[in-house]
Amino acid sequence: MSSSSSEEEEASIVVNGREGKGEGEMAAVMAQLESEGVRALHARMEAEWGPVLQSACQTAAARALWARAVRDPAAGVLAGERFLRGLHERMRRDEEAGAREVHGVMIAVRTLWFDARIEAAVAALGAAAQVVLLGAGMDARAYRLSCLKECTVFELDFPELLEMKSDLLHEAMSSANDQKLTMMAKSLTRVPADIRDGDWITKLQSYGYDPERNTIWVLEGILYYLHQVHAMQVLETIVACRTSVQTILLADFMNKNAASLSRTMYHFYHDSPDLLLPSIGFSQVTLSQIGDPQAHFGLLSHPQNLFDKLRRLPRSVETNPEDGTPCCRLYLVEASASPDDQTTKQDN
Repeated sequence: MSSSSSEEEEASIVVNGREGKGEGEMAAVMAQLESEGVRALHARMEAEWGPVLQSACQTAAARALWARAVRDPAAGVLAGERFLRGLHERMRRDEEAGAREVHGVMIAVRTLWFDARIEAAVAALGAAAQVVLLGAGMDARAYRLSCLKECTVFELDFPELLEMKSDLLHEAMSSANDQKLTMMAKSLTRVPADIRDGDWITKLQSYGYDPERNTIWVLEGILYYLHQVHAMQVLETIVACRTSVQTILLADFMNKNAASLSRTMYHFYHDSPDLLLPSIGFSQVTLSQIGDPQAHFGLLSHPQNLFDKLRRLPRSVETNPEDGTPCCRLYLVEASASPDDQTTKQDN
């Protein structure tokens, strides 16, 4: 998605006019879920899925509530009624408590940042680049990003999640409330695999991934769910693909304080991903925080915006001097890797 001024203007209207959080927006999104088949699938998810799998629906719910900013027509269907209502209630409570722009806006800005960087990466690597979404969850970029029209897209995640996602989209698109979702990508391949397994890259190749083609790797909302050994294995596997092609990594990292918010859910963290990634072979690492000029999108206009307060503090500060709370940071990171980087590292 482009970050043009007109889009930022529209996004700002959503926030300031409260359309992204209002009952009208909620009703419109909920109308997408009236299909009996979609409701039955979500009932299975609620009964059978654990918290990690269900977190994919929570992300989709946040996107659905910010649909005009994110422009994700599939998000409501992929989220589920329970997640939409639950997130809507959390956002309402946050507003009443004076802590605006925490849950939904974080996902909206993160989504827009990944969209913008994917578009820029496709432009840099060429329209025929491969795009691999690891831990893809309920991501629907293949259906909404026009920049992917010449790209081969791979979605890798747990088999049960990908199967449910496919069923939900099929059911929604064939129902009376069909949102006329259209595939934007040249092709989309879903790869059932667990990135905690050491052979996930082999599985990806067996589904058509070509290690000789330029690739954009997208790890949105996934690394911190992994344990240290698995997260590092994923990053090292990706950078190893630079032997003959250009590689771009797009990922988000939590710092230690953020990961400690849920020790049962979050495991991997790093306070300085811009130092970690070069140490394993990446180069040209760019780090942003929500609220930075490149991670704002006109959505953070409230004078008491918490993200804006946090980003103004030096990264070395771990406790907010205003209220004594831990500085929980989410870093948005772009890095590249190429054969030239490997040669330079060997020469040194």
